[in-house]
Amino acid sequence: MKRFLVAIAIAAAMTGTGLPRQSLAQQSKAKTPPPAGQKPPATPQGEAAQAVAPPQPGWNARCTSASREAPLECAIEQTAVMTRTGQLIVLVNIRVPGDSRAPVVLVQLPLGLNLPAGAKIQVDDGKSVDLPVQTCEARGCFANTAVTPDLLAAMKSGKQLKVSFQTLARETITIPMPLADFAVAYEKIK
Repeated sequence: MKRFLVAIAIAAAMTGTGLPRQSLAQQSKAKTPPPAGQKPPATPQGEAAQAVAPPQPGWNARCTSASREAPLECAIEQTAVMTRTGQLIVLVNIRVPGDSRAPVVLVQLPLGLNLPAGAKIQVDDGKSVDLPVQTCEARGCFANTAVTPDLLAAMKSGKQLKVSFQTLARETITIPMPLADFAVAYEKIK
């Protein structure tokens, strides 16, 4: 029941109804003003981006195996969480399966999405990649696709990975994720 209420609170925040949205706005207003020459975001998307922050130190690498004889399956991942509650909003996991060695990206998104719109990932201002949502469960919704050599190269040299999706109200939310340490983390698992 508690998970259900949390899902409703996030969905309410994303659709612009209820108290959680106001809390996000109040939280973003309470922050110190941006440095000179930068304007604070004035859109709901900006408020969501301010309230969501990837935890440090960045991309985390890990390898596992089903047994000593089985090949290693390695992955790196980055998460974005609500700064106030620690609630996971987006998780990006790039794994290199032991059998094919071809990288795959899995993105976990919050509940309350416009499912037909799917999700998109984009490196800096490059071409966006569509991610159809395959399934949703209590933890969130999931989308995945193969990582093309062009996308991998862009992620290694890029500054920011943008994960975007639509709420039920068809409002686009974009979550920026830094790529500063992506290349180093990916070298550990390839």
